[in-house]
Amino acid sequence: MSTPNENSALLVMDLQQGVVDRIPDKDVYLARARATVEGARRKAVPVRFVVVGFRPGMPEVSPRNKAFTSHRQQASMLLTDPRPAIAPEEGDLVVTKRRVSAFAGSDLEVVLRSGDVHHLVLCGFATSGVVLSTLREAADRDYRLTVLSDLCADPDPEVQRVLLEKVFVRQAEVVTSEQWLHSLG
Repeated sequence: MSTPNENSALLVMDLQQGVVDRIPDKDVYLARARATVEGARRKAVPVRFVVVGFRPGMPEVSPRNKAFTSHRQQASMLLTDPRPAIAPEEGDLVVTKRRVSAFAGSDLEVVLRSGDVHHLVLCGFATSGVVLSTLREAADRDYRLTVLSDLCADPDPEVQRVLLEKVFVRQAEVVTSEQWLHSLG
């Protein structure tokens, strides 16, 4: 396992009100996520929450966008409460995206570049959505990547397994949250 450095940031993605209820074993997952966020803060690793959000009437959603138009009612829920399910603290940032990838329609790249971040530690829901899309785009932007396997969740267990065991390992280090926290020293 590589040694984390001061150029890392933990991206906690799409764990917001209205989304977390879809996570299997939600309470166990959120407890582990909170412990990981707190551990990152203690080790001075910046925490960046990424949420999806739209303006009233969702003008950002094209009728050609199958993913968002088919979930228009759920997306409308996100308008009313886009807050992360884990409360951000002073020093944490909340980035709002407009598509699946954390980079799409957000100022995430500017925030990371301004903080001289070169290593992204990814977790969130869904593995086949925000985690996959963000990992691919971050790899193309030459970030070093770590995926926290036990803090990725997906509605389809087989898709989850294939992504974590076969796809992500090609572009990222895949470890548990406990392994990652332990590597911080």
